[in-house]
Amino acid sequence: MQPEQVLLTIVPFVAIAFILILAWAIPVRLWIEAISAGVRVGIGYLVGMRLRKVSPPAVVRPLIWANKAGLDLHIADLEAHYLAGGSVDRVVRALISADKASIELAFRQAAAIDLAGRNVLEAVQVSVNPKVINTPRVAAMAKDGIQLIAVARVTVRANINRLVGGAGEETILARVGEGIVSTIGSSDTHKLVLQDPDNISKTVLQKGLDSGTAFEILSIDIADVDVGKNIGAELQTDQAEADKRVAQARAEERRAMAVAKEQEMKAEVQEMRARVVEAQAQVPLAMAEAFREGNLGIMDYMKYKNIESDTSMRDAIAGEGDDSPTTGPGN
Repeated sequence: MQPEQVLLTIVPFVAIAFILILAWAIPVRLWIEAISAGVRVGIGYLVGMRLRKVSPPAVVRPLIWANKAGLDLHIADLEAHYLAGGSVDRVVRALISADKASIELAFRQAAAIDLAGRNVLEAVQVSVNPKVINTPRVAAMAKDGIQLIAVARVTVRANINRLVGGAGEETILARVGEGIVSTIGSSDTHKLVLQDPDNISKTVLQKGLDSGTAFEILSIDIADVDVGKNIGAELQTDQAEADKRVAQARAEERRAMAVAKEQEMKAEVQEMRARVVEAQAQVPLAMAEAFREGNLGIMDYMKYKNIESDTSMRDAIAGEGDDSPTTGPGN
């Protein structure tokens, strides 16, 4: 194949590839859309956006919306926000919504809110149309010991100026729950709370719970109040049970000490009886020794036996004969 023929074969493919690359690099259709909408954007600028890895439709089309809505935005600012990782589409929609609702919102402020991770469009919508946040079931106890479980509906409006750095919904719910617990806890009886639940709302609203948050609390309405357990009675019951166990433990301690004392006294009695028996065993020996030495006569011994018999008889009549130790040499 001749070189001329090779060139004739390659040239069409090269031309098609060049046209495709040119069509990608130069978004002619987008440029025509911008021109027709009255937004002047140079083709060279669009090509530069491609080279800077910026999607021209993601910047130019929001610019067209802003221009049609009467907003004065610059394409360089939108491109910078895109390169910073923000959502140009959402920011421009939020600016248009704020302008229609007569809410002051500058582009730099909206871009900062968007880059902070908050949905700026939703914030503008909440500023126009406040939303209702339902608190979880909050349990609190009045001074009479009765538990009350309350549920509140908090109507909030977004505060545009505090969206950057302001606390979110979780802080609002936590503060409202704390206010409910404090208000119920300061009530003398649970009946007063049930008679006028609106008193909770008034007291909580006076605390300025939206301070430092990204919202403004418009109203707090008590949706439901249920009577829970009698915590005071349960605490008293538990205390009485604890006192009972302490008393039983002390009584058991005293009983154990009494048993130990009784055993000790029985041991002492046994020891005394043993000494008596030992002493009684010495009597016959002493009497025998007295007989041998002539200190005791037969008549003396007979008198001793008579006295012993008389004593045994008296003990038997008194009912103490079984418990009394026996005495005398004959026993």
